[in-house]
Amino acid sequence: MDMAVESPSSLANGDSSAVSTATTPAAAAAAASPPSSRMLQLAESLKLEHQFLRVPLEHFKKTIRAHHRCAEKEVSAVLSSVAEAADRSDAMSREAAVNHLSSLVSRLQGLKRKLEEGSRAENLQAQRCRARLDHLDSIDVENLTEWSNTRLKRILVDYMLRMSYYDAAKKLAETSNIQDLVDIEVFLEAKKVIDSLQNKEVGPGLAWCAENKSRLKKSKSKLEFQLRLQEFIELVRADNNLRAIQYARKYLAPWGATYMKELQRVMATLAFRSNTECPSYKVLFEPMQWDYLVEQFKQEFCRLFGMTLEPLLNIYLQAGLSALKTPFCFEEGCTKEDPLSQEGFRKLAAPLPFSKQHHSKLVCYITKELMDTENPPLVLPNGYVYSTKALEEMASKNDGRVTCPRTGETFNFSELVKAYIS
Repeated sequence: MDMAVESPSSLANGDSSAVSTATTPAAAAAAASPPSSRMLQLAESLKLEHQFLRVPLEHFKKTIRAHHRCAEKEVSAVLSSVAEAADRSDAMSREAAVNHLSSLVSRLQGLKRKLEEGSRAENLQAQRCRARLDHLDSIDVENLTEWSNTRLKRILVDYMLRMSYYDAAKKLAETSNIQDLVDIEVFLEAKKVIDSLQNKEVGPGLAWCAENKSRLKKSKSKLEFQLRLQEFIELVRADNNLRAIQYARKYLAPWGATYMKELQRVMATLAFRSNTECPSYKVLFEPMQWDYLVEQFKQEFCRLFGMTLEPLLNIYLQAGLSALKTPFCFEEGCTKEDPLSQEGFRKLAAPLPFSKQHHSKLVCYITKELMDTENPPLVLPNGYVYSTKALEEMASKNDGRVTCPRTGETFNFSELVKAYIS
């Protein structure tokens, strides 16, 4: 779902005659004034909310498709049963016909209940989509701080859900009253599959693939194939080779045209045991294969719902760190005030390029003030640089001598050399 956001800058691009028709000088000034930086900030903020709208919409569409398939299946079965009964109506007794029709009525009543439950679920999800549209529409210069705080809480909930802190995420959403603005239900559905894979069960994962088969096929996903391979490996691990061969004929053979090399490699495990030392096949029996399946499912899940593969918190932090990252940040002399002095931030910034500094800025270590032509830098004999203002003040209090705060060395003020900024 694409949401077009009209930039405030377009308001200033109207015809010049529109300005001349203003009834008062104040109105004319307002019409001609450029958009404020805060309004531009709002427009830029809304461009980052693609996932915020996409996830509930995809969940809504998925629910509709599931209910539509269920209704089609039930109605088709009932119609087939009616047609079958009509064909053999002459051979059926009155009592048998009544029982048959009663069973069909019960089946249709069950379908009605399912459709009513589905309708309530769809209405709830449509309400969630509307709540998010209203939330985006409510952003204004006056409430920007409050709106930004809400967005921060949404980002934190998203991070907790991705890191499997479901209870903490739910508690934060409830206390902040943002249940309609976060995707707890969607992640709880994924949790069932993740938990099953961590328990070395592929059933829920295969069921999820069946529910989303058409969309996974469009994206050329290998998840279902990998789950089938793992189930085959588990049969081989249990020394149930006969059943493994039957399983391969039924579930793996259809993938042969697409993934022949992978199939040949896995089928060769029939000649080995799970304790084999052959590196090519030993890795297939390693527990890490289940961890790989968990990660692969998470990626497919995010793609299916239009989510970013990385948590939003990491993306926002990396956006800020990209402007702060310099070679000095990774040296021992990096100050504690620099976020990149912390190991966690350094890890996040590792794949980022160094920020491009068009203009160097020299800040005095002592006064934290900018060193420029009015307050030029002075170089001590030991090579350290401080501002003229700081060193003159220090010399006036110590009989013309200055002490380097980094090394503790003392020098005469006359020994200092002026540095020039180009």
